[in-house]
Amino acid sequence: MPHTTGTAARTPRYGAVLLTMNDRPEEFPRALASLLAQRDVELEVVVVGNGVEPEHVPDGVRTVTLPENVGIPGGRQAGVKALTSSPELLFFLDNDAVLPDPELLAGLAAELARDPRRGYVQPRIADPGTGVTLRRWVPRLRAGDPERAGTVTVMAEGIVVIRADAFEQAGGWPGHFFLFHEGVDLAWRLWDAGWTGYYAASHVVHHPATDPARHAVYHRLVARNRVWLALRNLPAVLIPGYLAVWALLTPTRLRGADALRAWWSGLGEGLRGGWGARRPMGWRTVWRLTRAGRPPVV
Repeated sequence: MPHTTGTAARTPRYGAVLLTMNDRPEEFPRALASLLAQRDVELEVVVVGNGVEPEHVPDGVRTVTLPENVGIPGGRQAGVKALTSSPELLFFLDNDAVLPDPELLAGLAAELARDPRRGYVQPRIADPGTGVTLRRWVPRLRAGDPERAGTVTVMAEGIVVIRADAFEQAGGWPGHFFLFHEGVDLAWRLWDAGWTGYYAASHVVHHPATDPARHAVYHRLVARNRVWLALRNLPAVLIPGYLAVWALLTPTRLRGADALRAWWSGLGEGLRGGWGARRPMGWRTVWRLTRAGRPPVV
């Protein structure tokens, strides 16, 4: 259950996880340096090499070398397991992001401490050159004003703080998702465990405004994982309508025959199985998510 007391009176204890494939020799060192420069927190950092031995890692930072690329949620889960300091808070940071404020982690910990029901908090993500916050980085349906803070029901999983006990209670990252929608899965499970999420728009992290469709597997994995998301988390009565609406609308938004074929391939793959343990959220959670502004069917 959520905490009954906050952590504002103590120095926040963080465990932070970054992934690398040694393919960002300029961005990764900047990301790591900005993390290690954080003040007023106790910080243990783990760098996970996803199929590689991590490079550009300073002395004193723990590393984990995975024999193959297990994807983002699987790599992050491995990083959490490698933490040794029993942190109160977990921080996950994309390796091309930068924390421009050395007190950002302390500030995000304070946001969590303001409400013991908050299980996770996401800062506002902005492109360092333009200052633009992409719609997909704002974890709510009404994303027109990215500077408006408030309770949210999903997360942009690339940059997020999560209470360590809430993370464990929710079952952690769904590693088999490999890439895409793992943040929605974890957020729904956190809400189902009694927690809430918060979008701390006044705390900013820099991240280049890239297009996720640059990944060759984007359309296939987005489709597969959307199916898995529903089959893992929704009450049975909601699944047919959710998948039917999504399957009818999505093809109209795709560009090109290749994208459509990849999407249909992912849809079929998701329906054939592999979604893992089914743990449908309770109807109370459905109602809480709906009251918070985003029913779990959109």
